[in-house]
Amino acid sequence: MKPRALAWLLAACVGGSAAQGFEFIALGDMPYGAEATTGPAWRALIQRVNRQQPAFTLHVGDFKDGLSDCSDALYERLHGDFQRFEGALVYTPGDNDWVDCQRTGADPLERLQALRQRFFGNASSLGRRPIAVQRQADLMPEHGRLRENLRWWHEGVLFTTFHTVGPYNNIDFDNAALRQEHAQRESANAAWIQAAFTLAHAQRARALVFATQADMLERADAQGRQRVRKGFEASIVRSLLPLAETSRLPVLLVHGDTHHRIFDQPFRNAAGQVIPRLWRLEVYGDPQMHALRVRVDPAAAQPFQVTTVYNPASPDPRQ
Repeated sequence: MKPRALAWLLAACVGGSAAQGFEFIALGDMPYGAEATTGPAWRALIQRVNRQQPAFTLHVGDFKDGLSDCSDALYERLHGDFQRFEGALVYTPGDNDWVDCQRTGADPLERLQALRQRFFGNASSLGRRPIAVQRQADLMPEHGRLRENLRWWHEGVLFTTFHTVGPYNNIDFDNAALRQEHAQRESANAAWIQAAFTLAHAQRARALVFATQADMLERADAQGRQRVRKGFEASIVRSLLPLAETSRLPVLLVHGDTHHRIFDQPFRNAAGQVIPRLWRLEVYGDPQMHALRVRVDPAAAQPFQVTTVYNPASPDPRQ
């Protein structure tokens, strides 16, 4: 690692190790549909989030529906929407944002490159008050395409995004180029996740938070167990799960994709036992355009606590 990068990491950790707790916002799978239809509710949610004054906001992908166009103009409009967040906004891509562009005749790999250029052009987040981030592409030249895999520190907690897409992370396509892209991206994801655990332990982090788009779990079987879907072997099965099981740190995985608010501990080890220090949070999604406020307090008995930021301009799930 370059001396300058190491100094940045050390500075990020210093002073945060004794911190109590803080809050960030998680959301995703929105806005869907035409601007005239969903724009007002989307902007109302942004205003709600801004009033919360979180440390930063995570958007875990699918900033459009899977059938709408993937034009540069749409990307620019949504980039502008992200700039409406008064604090920092960190985004990780979803399948609707580039893979499903093939439904409208666009080349998904070309759209992925356009997405990377538009949203990940430099080592900082989006939002009106961006934060500095580190990109995997800058730290690991062998994975130089993965500008979107990011990490940053906040009060001694390491946050890391890694790029997965639902439902099967592109392994289910006959398209050879997409399957090759899957292999390259999963290899990068595995290396990035492993590096996060290594860095967190070396710098005595208080906790780890990961964010990605895809819901990687199948539906529960008769015993209530959920298996990881095919396509996530490198990033989840062989990396995140065993590393979380052996880590002393509390770990939270935030994702979207299937539009259900879920906060639980579904991941199990090879023996079928729940991994005790690993939690999963899935965000709301269209048509329920609400956000989740996550409190992080690694010293507490429950290191992660989740409450809903309800949007009055969107259907209320409590009714």
